[in-house]
Amino acid sequence: MRRTRTSGYYNGRTMTQSNKKNTSRTKRKSTRNRTVNRGKQSKRPHSTAKSRRSRKTRSFTRWWQHASLRTRLVSTLTALIATICVIALVWTLTDIVVQRIEIVQAQNRQSELVQTYNFDPGDIISDGQFFNAHAMSEAEVQAFLNEQGAQCSGTQCLKTRTFDTEDRAADQYCSAYKGAKGETAAAIIDKTARACKVSQKVLLTVLQKEQQLVTATHPSDFQFKAAMGLSCPDDASCDPQYAGFFNQVFGSAQRYRYYAAHESQYGYHAGQLNYIQYHPNASCGGSDVYITNTATALLYIYTPYQPNTAALAAGAGEGNSCSSYGNRNFAIIYQGWFGSAR
Repeated sequence: MRRTRTSGYYNGRTMTQSNKKNTSRTKRKSTRNRTVNRGKQSKRPHSTAKSRRSRKTRSFTRWWQHASLRTRLVSTLTALIATICVIALVWTLTDIVVQRIEIVQAQNRQSELVQTYNFDPGDIISDGQFFNAHAMSEAEVQAFLNEQGAQCSGTQCLKTRTFDTEDRAADQYCSAYKGAKGETAAAIIDKTARACKVSQKVLLTVLQKEQQLVTATHPSDFQFKAAMGLSCPDDASCDPQYAGFFNQVFGSAQRYRYYAAHESQYGYHAGQLNYIQYHPNASCGGSDVYITNTATALLYIYTPYQPNTAALAAGAGEGNSCSSYGNRNFAIIYQGWFGSAR
């Protein structure tokens, strides 16, 4: 027998579907309300911050309008000073960074010169070597002069010639020097080194660099007169105050100590970049050199040029028209006689 669906079954189903639809609409409406509320809530902080800024602006405007002229000036000057301080700080930091980059570049160049030519324009000789007043004794200096001047004979050789010396009072650079009749070159070199705290090896090297006196076979009177090149320009006569072997040796050592005490007054300084020309002719150019110690700075004050690549490549020979040789020759002579200067 076929069952007949009652109207109640259909009515119940219809009512259930209707309830579901109502529930669905309620949920969607509730969801929309929450979405709207969240949107409103998310806008509140921004609106509140904007409102606070607006209130602060109005507050500052009111304060400025009611402030006295003096107060306004003080406020303006304070802001201006603060701005200047910030700019100065940024400028200083930038300058420090730029200087550091330039120093690194100079040091890299100097390292390449050491590797290629065994010459560092910023570290020609160490302070320890330069200012070692006990590097040699008088007897050792005499033996050295005998050895290096073996080809020279007679009383005019540096190893045999004697000189009358004068007393020199102690000052802030050197201790007292007791003069004597007929002092040997070895005695003058050693006594001067100890009085002025400059190495005997340095004095011997400068004697050779300037006038080749140590190895000269027939030295002239002028070579003794301008022995250390002190106040004796290549193209002019010597200053009478410094002329003569004793005056040259003692005067040079004293001058080195003077330079050390007044380094800031000259154009070459340890611990910083220094632009050093290759030649007296400025058109020959030069380069920045980072001088690492006082002794090297003194050499540049005494002889203010560095060798160019042509001079270094020539060894002990001649480079080109823009070459200078003083500090190159100092390094070559010192290293050849006494070993490393650093």
